[in-house]
Amino acid sequence: MTAIANTALTILEFILAFGVLIFLHEFGHFIVARLSHIEVEEFGFGYPPRIGKLFRFAGTDFTLNWIPFGGFCRMKGESGDVNEPGSFSAANPWQKLFTLLGGPFMNLLFGTILNIFIIIRTGVADPSRVQVTSVASDSPAATANLQVGDIIEKIDGQTVASLDTLSALVKDSLGKPTEVTLLRGSNSITVDLVPRENPPTGEGAMGISISNPALPVTFIQAIPAAFATTIDQGVQLITLPVKLINGEIAPSNARMVSVVGLYSIFNQVKTADAEQAQAIPADTGLTILSYLAVLSIALGYTNLLPIPALDGGHILFVIPELLFHKRVRPELENRVHMIGYSILMILMVVLIINDILNPVVLH
Repeated sequence: MTAIANTALTILEFILAFGVLIFLHEFGHFIVARLSHIEVEEFGFGYPPRIGKLFRFAGTDFTLNWIPFGGFCRMKGESGDVNEPGSFSAANPWQKLFTLLGGPFMNLLFGTILNIFIIIRTGVADPSRVQVTSVASDSPAATANLQVGDIIEKIDGQTVASLDTLSALVKDSLGKPTEVTLLRGSNSITVDLVPRENPPTGEGAMGISISNPALPVTFIQAIPAAFATTIDQGVQLITLPVKLINGEIAPSNARMVSVVGLYSIFNQVKTADAEQAQAIPADTGLTILSYLAVLSIALGYTNLLPIPALDGGHILFVIPELLFHKRVRPELENRVHMIGYSILMILMVVLIINDILNPVVLH
């Protein structure tokens, strides 16, 4: 396959993948709207201009549109200027709230489901055990014949119960002969080495990379682990500004990206997935699935931000109706959302230009 054909295929795959996430978002709005007895005038596959109407069902026109990027859900009275029965504006505030939450919830649910299947295939980390994942050449670990897959059980007779424990024990042993007890398969092995006080750049004192080994899990066990992953991603988003201010995260690692940047990441993830598949065929597709899970969850949480034109911005205008039974004037709400939408479009153009001039590179 030529480079041009390969690039075209990757672009198509990205459009379809990202389009599915947007489509699911709109489908979430559609389902909750119908359950809330809010009429949906049109549910579009893709974005206008319209190719044609596919069919009409229960008062909704299902249409096919030229831009293959997800879909849209146009509800009756969505702009707030129609107060007829069955319109969004005439619905009670709880119905409005749940309808607005339907899209983000669908993205969060889809991301969580992807994570369930990923965790079933990869397992969950065992925090009480430490495994060697790589050994640097000409290092103390290489001299002592440590191997990838070894479980480090003890340092000088002291039990290694976590990654932090190992780091602390090695730090206390710098420059000293150290006894390391390993579990290799079913065999217990003891080796001697001297952790380096001044290791080469990029290497540790022993010259190994470590992680927690994976434990196999069942479908039921994977569910809470997947939900925890989804919640953790939300916590990371909420605490991101604080971490940036405190210098815990470099600005380059918290960069906002446009659809161009998302494609660039997708392309790099696809390349990494192909390399991973060569090493471990059973892991084919896991890297891409992980990226889509992260992206879907990010779309869900981002749309909940209280920014005009996003679902969270619309929810802000429902809160006074929930708490005080008083609606914000539709004219004011529409004006705020229009300003917010215009700002978002300008921001998107700026981000696209930045992503073209400074392509996103995964580390």
